[in-house]
Amino acid sequence: MTESPNPHLIDTDALTGEMHPIRRGVISLGSNLGERRAALQGAINALGDTPDLWLTDVSPVYETAPVGAPEGSPSYLNAVVLIDTTLPARRLLERCLSIEEAFDRERSEVRNAPRTLDVDIVQLGERRSNTEALQLPHPRAHERAFVLQPWLDLEADALLVDHGPVAELIEATDRTGVVLREDIVLELP
Repeated sequence: MTESPNPHLIDTDALTGEMHPIRRGVISLGSNLGERRAALQGAINALGDTPDLWLTDVSPVYETAPVGAPEGSPSYLNAVVLIDTTLPARRLLERCLSIEEAFDRERSEVRNAPRTLDVDIVQLGERRSNTEALQLPHPRAHERAFVLQPWLDLEADALLVDHGPVAELIEATDRTGVVLREDIVLELP
């Protein structure tokens, strides 16, 4: 796995004196409406502007067929970013949702409806959550090639909490329609 800070290291808030562990996180990005590349880069830039969050790497971009989406949905551009953060999981989720909102993400009653931007927390350290608002690790990441492949590109020995090595998980997924887009490059701010 890519070198991550020692989870026992603590970042102390200078104003409040609160102590927060530094955790490695994995965030999945996707867009299948509008200016897809611009939305992904905008999400990366917004994450980079987040206090107490440090971007460490960004994956190549993949174009992927929509999974479980309404018929006729356009294809996605997908990528993964690795982060180190002292943010609690709930605050990180709030930040991800606010970034989606800034890119005009519309929530629909239709499951997996097309969207301008999707910013999902795949994993945050060893943190587990199973509430309606936040499920960690992401409940379907282990079966989604559009998450696993870009993550594997960044960390050959990546592990998905409670599921195992990403290299083994990707072998069990359908990678049909997951195409590397070498012509699209995302950059860390």
